Amino acid sequence: MPDTDVVFAEAGEVLGPCTGPALLTSLTHNPKNGVTGGVWSVTAGDREAVLKVLTRNKEATGRWAASDAPRHWNYWRREADVYASGLAQLWQPYGIRAPELLACVERSDGDVALWLEHVRGEPATRWPLARHIEHARRLGAAQGNAHIADEPWLSHRFLRQYVDSNTLGQDLLDEDEAWQQPLVRDHFPDGLRRDMVRLHHDREWFLQIMETLPRTLSHLDQWPANVRSDGPDSVLYDWAFTGDGALGEDLGNYLPDSVFDLFVPAARLPSYAADAYDAYLHGLRGSGWKGDENLVRLAVCASAVKYDWLTALMLAHAGEEQLDYGGGRTVSAELRYRERGSALAFLAGWAAEARALAPRLGFPEAPSGR
Repeated sequence: MPDTDVVFAEAGEVLGPCTGPALLTSLTHNPKNGVTGGVWSVTAGDREAVLKVLTRNKEATGRWAASDAPRHWNYWRREADVYASGLAQLWQPYGIRAPELLACVERSDGDVALWLEHVRGEPATRWPLARHIEHARRLGAAQGNAHIADEPWLSHRFLRQYVDSNTLGQDLLDEDEAWQQPLVRDHFPDGLRRDMVRLHHDREWFLQIMETLPRTLSHLDQWPANVRSDGPDSVLYDWAFTGDGALGEDLGNYLPDSVFDLFVPAARLPSYAADAYDAYLHGLRGSGWKGDENLVRLAVCASAVKYDWLTALMLAHAGEEQLDYGGGRTVSAELRYRERGSALAFLAGWAAEARALAPRLGFPEAPSGR
């Protein structure tokens, strides 16, 4: 729990005097991340805000430990720097904006408190597909302007660092017993083992491809739980990973994550992904971008490598209770494994397309399958 005296003192400074009690409500977030001290809705009379505390003082080990290195994927105060620099509002002319920064408070304990606008619009977790597709078009328009910032605190080689930090269950990929667990055996499609094991062993090739493709400023954590509507605009939260990414990489994250966390049915992913990709290209072209769209397609497909870790994680957790993002409630294990199995099979198709497309664009061929 936060120090409520500190919070309410800051609320008085940020929101101004109010009548009535101040209320503090915890919001869903990743509690394992050592960078995040907590996220709350703060209501003071008729005024409200979102408070997010950034920290390097929280005990966390392994992949979610906070880093002091400014280029590291989990650099602890990057989000404050993104807001303070104005980069979080760079895409606003194209219909994607960040919540307004009300205050950035440097606390005496070394933490940073971000006081943000509380957006009441519909979360993207409940959007119809048409709204997701429109978000993809806006993202293409924004990234087609190819503004590549060079701030020293932006993440660099995010995908490689993120993938390399996810090692849980990798020893199970080649074990027959792991693939015979009932949830895996009954809900993962035929051929998925072969495809995901190959993706894992080809990981370095995919990462090198992604690092060679055209660059753009990227959010690198785009998924429906980080987006809300505000009238016609998309409001994008959680800029903690922001940095250099391949053109198309953000879209390659957003689409499968829509299914992995049960916001979009897996059966709709093929048509949804095709329409969203076309919309992204339309946005790119509309912004004046004149590059080779095959390079964008390669980035979207090769971004399947980001989910190499997910197959191993599913093998490792197949005998456990299944919890939603944030760990607040249980979800159906059968539904999760069926939907994720189908989405992983879709990503195997992306990976195969990337292997076929890359040599035609002058990149080295992928290693031979095992």
